[in-house]
Amino acid sequence: MNQSFVKEKILFLINPLSGTSHKVNMPGLISELIDSDIFDIEIVITKYKGEATEIVSQKLIENYRYFVAVGGDGTVNEIAIALINTQAILGIIPVGSGNGLARHLQIPLQPRKAVQLINKRQLQAIDYGLINSKPFFCTCGVGFDAVIGEKFAQSKGRGLINYVRTTINEYFKYKPEIYQITIDNERKINCPAFLITFANGSQYGNNAYIAPHADISDSKLDMCILAPFNLYKAPGIGIRLFAKNIDKSPLMQIERARNFILERASEGVVHFDGEPCTMGKKLEITLISKGLNVLVP
Repeated sequence: MNQSFVKEKILFLINPLSGTSHKVNMPGLISELIDSDIFDIEIVITKYKGEATEIVSQKLIENYRYFVAVGGDGTVNEIAIALINTQAILGIIPVGSGNGLARHLQIPLQPRKAVQLINKRQLQAIDYGLINSKPFFCTCGVGFDAVIGEKFAQSKGRGLINYVRTTINEYFKYKPEIYQITIDNERKINCPAFLITFANGSQYGNNAYIAPHADISDSKLDMCILAPFNLYKAPGIGIRLFAKNIDKSPLMQIERARNFILERASEGVVHFDGEPCTMGKKLEITLISKGLNVLVP
């Protein structure tokens, strides 16, 4: 090796609470597989929500350039929000519940393969969105999926089975709302909706494709409006989500644009990258082009 070669500083941030799999073996796997001729490795196990953002912000000052999220979409979001509009690079080892962004980018779900991918250092600049100034990288939205996100976050169980159970339980309590939406400051629509998702990536996670044709680097968001429906139609909608053809449903309306303003009767829950929070009656959703560098296959 050339003695003048300076190794790249790379930080792995492991979220021990994300997903369903144990991560005790991850530090050993990382140390075994990462090319030590290229990278100077540091591994941190986070202790609380939001800590990853704090750590990454500090490490950027210390000239770290590579940051790897070992977790799910929430972990990715925590790290990525500190990296947007910088020259730093995000890697993902997807070990969360849904892994929506990793699946969209076709990052291997097997940890060993995901770690090996990092050594190739192949980059893609992707878009990201803002919902009332909060960044998201895969999806955000209002309505039923936001309610489910909130209930799921409050539950003790993780994984797809628990998510489905929560969905079924909440369906019978949920009342769709009416929304007014301004598209690219030009056109307004009023619509009742079961849910409205703004998709940068194509799926929620677990291969549930809410926006099958979304392109994460095309400078557009896909706004997916699912109309209210009777219970007997629910299985067909579920099948379409996983068959990657929900856009063909007569209940689904998709609008592609860069800016949206959504207004609703009252404040309520929203979700961004699977994380729920409460926001006000007016939501501004904007797309930022190619603001994040990500390691991809």
